[in-house]
Amino acid sequence: MLPPKGTYPEYYENYIPLVKQSTVMEALHENKDETLSFFEAIPENMANHAYAEGKWTIKGVLSHIIDTERIFSYLALRFARKDYTQPLPYEQDDYVANAELEKRSLANMVAEFKTVRQASISLFASFSKEALERIGQTAAGKASVNAIGFTICGHSIHHINIVRERYLKNNFAV
Repeated sequence: MLPPKGTYPEYYENYIPLVKQSTVMEALHENKDETLSFFEAIPENMANHAYAEGKWTIKGVLSHIIDTERIFSYLALRFARKDYTQPLPYEQDDYVANAELEKRSLANMVAEFKTVRQASISLFASFSKEALERIGQTAAGKASVNAIGFTICGHSIHHINIVRERYLKNNFAV
């Protein structure tokens, strides 16, 4: 079920309302297909495009989606297993800057996203209803395991929307 307000930090409001599915498993599966279709349609010659100086490239955005999903899945695992130690925040710009994206193709990164999402799907499928309801402290505030799953999907949608609006608007229709 959609996570009710109060089971996630206010900051997650940027992501959770973007998800239209009613269960975390539906969201993870359908968002996987949508994300794969979107990035697979981008030609390789656009992969290093940034819409402005100092902004991430399209590969940088996908790298950020992948890294963030790994981090959020780790948080979900910890909270589901009743490990409530507060995790440290991470610096997203450092992650992208140190991902060595110049050595990777967009197709390779799309394959990595598919693998990471499949791991997230397997992880969330293993959680009981009770585990999905457990709440832990993130760097942004308290969040349920279920809300983290919805945030993973909403985060992906958020960045796809940015790529569509700012990176591809006049260059390529996806």
